Amino acid sequence: MINTYTSYQLITRDIDKSLTRIQTQPVVGRETKYFLENITKVTSIDDFVNNDRLFKYAMKAFGLEDMSYAKAFMKKALKEGVTDPDSFANKLSDKRYAEFVSAFNFAEYGSEATVYNKAQQLAVSNFKLQAQMKGVDPDSQQVKDATDYYLANIVNVKSIDDLMADDKLFAYAATAFGMDADVDTKDFLRKILEGGVRDPDSLANKQSDSKYAAFASAYNFEAYGEDATTRNPAQIPTTEKYYRQTLEEDAGQQNEGVRLALYFQRKAPGLTTFYQILADKALAEVVRTALGLPDSFAQADIDKQVQYFQQKLKIEDFSDPKALEKFLTRFTTMWEIDNPSSPALTSLSVLFSQPTSYGVSTDLMMAIQKMRS
Repeated sequence: MINTYTSYQLITRDIDKSLTRIQTQPVVGRETKYFLENITKVTSIDDFVNNDRLFKYAMKAFGLEDMSYAKAFMKKALKEGVTDPDSFANKLSDKRYAEFVSAFNFAEYGSEATVYNKAQQLAVSNFKLQAQMKGVDPDSQQVKDATDYYLANIVNVKSIDDLMADDKLFAYAATAFGMDADVDTKDFLRKILEGGVRDPDSLANKQSDSKYAAFASAYNFEAYGEDATTRNPAQIPTTEKYYRQTLEEDAGQQNEGVRLALYFQRKAPGLTTFYQILADKALAEVVRTALGLPDSFAQADIDKQVQYFQQKLKIEDFSDPKALEKFLTRFTTMWEIDNPSSPALTSLSVLFSQPTSYGVSTDLMMAIQKMRS
């Protein structure tokens, strides 16, 4: 049997190819087809939760499959939303619930939750508000015609160039977000869109007027590329999460250490404190294993656990691909020592051989073993 490190590398060396294999599985393809064909028809929390097939797909996508039975629990989370920091989902230590509620945000978007897109619904509501502020009836034929044209064509816009090339579309978008044609030129707004909003120092974020960040967020080509005008977290992003979740589950059937490594790799870029790690059993297990700590370490005072982790690791390293890869190499090696996937003789060879094809040196193996002892 292939050892933990090698199994993990075989999957991650071409993660897109690995995910494509998952997509071609008959059950995955069938369930995804059903989900995409029906999720846009859901207009309420009850519709969503009462459709077992849809609901279980969504729950699995966010790693909550084991809680699919707890419908009353999930209804409460969905009803309270995530806008209020004290909402039910936000107060749960497991942040997967808040992520789930954010994707299926009926509390904020109501019946449009499964189709809501800022470049569509938000832009239209803003445009009508702008019309009303100028004394124009938002239900006038002029507004209706402009809106009909906008909605019919904005979904075909795949880039900043596409948006800029259609004067009617661009004028509608600029008006919707309160842009002044004399000041907010196409060149300037192009730069706003190109910078996006992910970087705190982007052009949009550095403007004193928040309308520019709102504009860049609505037409977020920088983050979402050609999907910017059609993206809804309840649709394609959820299927992507489902594929990844299935990939991890399939890997776990062969080797739980590989599943843990894949899970940590997925979560790592969003980690900012070690308290987040301790709040997640799987993440905490990865760190304890990598550091050679016994399970009993989890019973120690939380603050002392964090202090120890801070002495041994840098939380910012988990956002650095190279540092993360080095850490997961250590984890998969340590996991293999504790949970050998092959006979004892082969396990020893894992420690003392030179697996050059994957770049793990004997020195690293020995150092890890020494740290553990």
